[in-house]
Amino acid sequence: MKLGLELGPVVRSVPPERVGPELARAAGRAEAAGFDSVWVWDHLVDPSRWEGPILEAWTAMGFVAAATSRVKIGTLVNGVTYRYPAVLVKQASTLDVLSGGRAYLGVGAAWHAREHRAFGVPFPSLRTRFELLEDTLEIAHRAWRGERGPFRGRHLRLTEQIDLPAPLSRPHPPILVGGGGERRTLRLVARYADAGNFGSDPASFRRKLAVLRRHCEEVGRPIEEIELTSGLDVGASADAGRMASPELLLERIGRMRDAGAHHLIFPLPGVVETGAIERFGAGVIAALRGSEA
Repeated sequence: MKLGLELGPVVRSVPPERVGPELARAAGRAEAAGFDSVWVWDHLVDPSRWEGPILEAWTAMGFVAAATSRVKIGTLVNGVTYRYPAVLVKQASTLDVLSGGRAYLGVGAAWHAREHRAFGVPFPSLRTRFELLEDTLEIAHRAWRGERGPFRGRHLRLTEQIDLPAPLSRPHPPILVGGGGERRTLRLVARYADAGNFGSDPASFRRKLAVLRRHCEEVGRPIEEIELTSGLDVGASADAGRMASPELLLERIGRMRDAGAHHLIFPLPGVVETGAIERFGAGVIAALRGSEA
């Protein structure tokens, strides 16, 4: 079982002049505590706290890469509408090179209409966004296979494809498609992705996993090739701002592992002001690794 940490809470809890140092420190602390990955949101405004602080994802990930040496780095997830898709793939290749092969490309169909309007970003229909997402996934695979010719997709046209330097990850940076939509999203996971992110509780996860399995059978792909990721609630039931006990967290992790999850990603409360990362490492990660040894 892999464990990841969301870094967004760092930005919300400190003044601007402390964001850089605290973000670097939190990422380094997560690495030292034994986390396998760190993650940022790809939003231009914090969707959970409108007008709350949030960092641009790729700038933040480059900064985190320089502050760490082992953890994987990714987005949950890039909205396909925010950047030209071939440029997005170039950004993922660049991060993979600069981080020594530690990048994920997390991508999804985007959803926050108000955010798009606020920044003047076109927000096409849901059908068009999914077609753009599929074009993007095809462009990523083409680029990372080294294809150089023109591309004609549902909406995107490339006269040629150039993506150098090539990423260091082999065979390529893992592509994570986020979302649990059973008809469109999970079909794209089955066809194109190295990882999916869906289902935040065991019952939901099992249901989505069964749908994904059917999509994989339809395209003739072993589901074992796909890393199954999910979020997990870490709050104490009586206090959403307080982390649950290690015993309760290990129980929740065990239920998700039994449901089929491979990689769980946590938003820890109090990551800056308290020793939440260290407590999680000592009480949860160490116990989990001990049980897996």
